[in-house]
Amino acid sequence: MYFKSDNTSPICPEMMQAIIDANNGYFTPYGADDLSLKLKSTYSDVFETNVTIFPVLTGSAANCLALSVITPPYGIIYAHSESHIYTDECGAPGFYTRGAKIEPIEGEQGKICPNELKKRLSKAGFGNVHASQPAMVTVTQLTELGTIYSLDELKEISDIAHFYGLPVHMDGARFANAVATLNVSSKKASLDSGIDILSLGATKNGAMAAEAVLFFNEAHVKDFAYRQKNAGHLISKMRFVSAQLLAYVKDDLWLRNAEKANFMAQKLSEGLVNSGKAKILYPVQGNELFVEMDHMLLCHLEAKGAQFYRWSNADSTIIRLVTSFSTNLEDVHQFLNLVHSF
Repeated sequence: MYFKSDNTSPICPEMMQAIIDANNGYFTPYGADDLSLKLKSTYSDVFETNVTIFPVLTGSAANCLALSVITPPYGIIYAHSESHIYTDECGAPGFYTRGAKIEPIEGEQGKICPNELKKRLSKAGFGNVHASQPAMVTVTQLTELGTIYSLDELKEISDIAHFYGLPVHMDGARFANAVATLNVSSKKASLDSGIDILSLGATKNGAMAAEAVLFFNEAHVKDFAYRQKNAGHLISKMRFVSAQLLAYVKDDLWLRNAEKANFMAQKLSEGLVNSGKAKILYPVQGNELFVEMDHMLLCHLEAKGAQFYRWSNADSTIIRLVTSFSTNLEDVHQFLNLVHSF
């Protein structure tokens, strides 16, 4: 009954096997190996367009390097107030950009409000030497509250950003979960919705340590390769990261893993609603649930071995439950039986 995070799940067998297979012989280092060289054509096929792809080890690096290649030290990054880059990156965006600031924007269900974004940009002081200059908009998919931007919502935000000349970045740590729920192509969920740069997550969805930055427009790549090296993310034995990323999309493994995680979240949600003892705070659209329950019930669940995060503080009655590709129905049923029998 481990529902703390999808970061804690095992490596999925297919990706572990890919690492093992890559551990045979000698390969050119720093991304010049055969596996790494296959990434561009493989991911161009997956996204049905020509992409430039850079593997990195962490989501923080993927996000912050992507932001830094566009955003100057005097720049502004517009992000939701709940976004990971604003609340959980320990100042890394400012570090990687050498001083840019993040301007938080509110919006329901973890999604940027288009009208608020438009209002901020209309008063941003473009060209005013005394003001920080707007540089980029970033969205998170899934959001930090487990919800999904619809394609229309993404397009509306992207259109506003592009009107003001700003590229749009997507933190796609759980992009696969969103694509699985939306049931559209990865291209429609990204490029066709106005996304210029995608931080594609794999670690939460079965990888050991593998993330990637995808550029849909070659003009945005700029000096990314130098920034990647400067930040320590041009890995010498890159083949082990690339092997995971190739296995990730082979035979739609990434979507199958995400579909299972989403299914388990739906089962948890349905069982909690039927119990009458829990309030689901946001629509369950991926693999995360935010739930409010009685304090004594939560203590009972913890005493019986269930693991989850109490949101905001240790005494909170709001918890987050996260499922993954490795979550099984037995654990879901055990958790729900404890809730129903309390």
